[in-house]
Amino acid sequence: MFKDVISCIRELYKTDKFIPLHEPRFIGNEKKYVNECIDSTFVSSVGKFVDQFENEVAKFTGAKFAIATTNGTAALHIALLLAGVEKDDEVITQPLTFIATVNALSYAGAYPVFVDVDKDTMGLSPEKLEHFLSQNTEIVNGNCLNKTSRRKIKAVVPMHTFGFPARIEEIIAVCNKYRIRVVEDAAESLGSYYKNKHTGTFGLLGTLSFNGNKTITTGGGGMIITDDEALAKRAKHITTTAKVPHKWEYEHDMIGYNYRLPNINAALGCAQMESLPGFLIKKRSLAKQYEDFFSSQALYFKTEPQNTKANYWLNTVLTGSLKERNDFLEETNASGIGTRPIWKLMSGLPMYKSAQQGDLENALWLEDRVVNIPSSVII
Repeated sequence: MFKDVISCIRELYKTDKFIPLHEPRFIGNEKKYVNECIDSTFVSSVGKFVDQFENEVAKFTGAKFAIATTNGTAALHIALLLAGVEKDDEVITQPLTFIATVNALSYAGAYPVFVDVDKDTMGLSPEKLEHFLSQNTEIVNGNCLNKTSRRKIKAVVPMHTFGFPARIEEIIAVCNKYRIRVVEDAAESLGSYYKNKHTGTFGLLGTLSFNGNKTITTGGGGMIITDDEALAKRAKHITTTAKVPHKWEYEHDMIGYNYRLPNINAALGCAQMESLPGFLIKKRSLAKQYEDFFSSQALYFKTEPQNTKANYWLNTVLTGSLKERNDFLEETNASGIGTRPIWKLMSGLPMYKSAQQGDLENALWLEDRVVNIPSSVII
């Protein structure tokens, strides 16, 4: 049934072997920098590559400050704490996301509240957010209070799904009206822009991920980005166990976290950053070839929403139904083509199904239809 799709993907990747969904490419100075790091003996959380990697990410995204962490989940956890999220607060996010988004707010002791996404961006819907807040909250003593739970809603976390930017300016406008801070989960969107501004730089803080399946990788790794100098300094402090600088004393002035990215991982990241512009060009080229192919197919290929430039981290198609989605997944994977469905909704998972939620019709519709197809950079 999907032989033409399978043939197209094999022709693009020019192989009869298994084609993964997304694998990293190491085509530059990765081995050179890692060996240099090993020779220096500074392989843990101190070393020149950590500082260099942070500077390069800040420059690339346009953020004033960048703080490297062990992974994207750790980055989001700390960003939420910096945004003022405390135990028993609530954080609004989308149900259509990777589990790390919701786990991070749980680490902060907060409760998730799920609001629907838009079909075109697959990210948090500003209209649905406005509706939920207007119907379910009130401002009390300068705080947004949930009228049902009587908890404070401290933050909203939109996620830029598969690198497609959400309508972030509109989301922030809604949040400003209700005195809620925005922390962007930009884990998947390095190299994506909304109205020519990089994702993750609109909210109070943003976070990135450099997991092995991302556009660039440090093996693991994440990053907090912000324009707030005080928050940046605090982020660096608490991700390095809140140790007060001293030549030999072990002095800690608050509860901290061992979340600092090791220098050896950052060495890999510095080399990957050198390749990033080329990767993004090749990913857009691949997406355009997919777009041309699927224009004559029954499946719909997802393109970047209006006013955005996507990194096309994971190329995405929409099937006509849940059955067609499952048939597509079965046939492609049986043929050695790595395809995956979108995540199960967070609101349906056992640990989060009791969370308050709005009308999730768009998320449910997408859950039944979205499939990701091979998206690795073609060298």
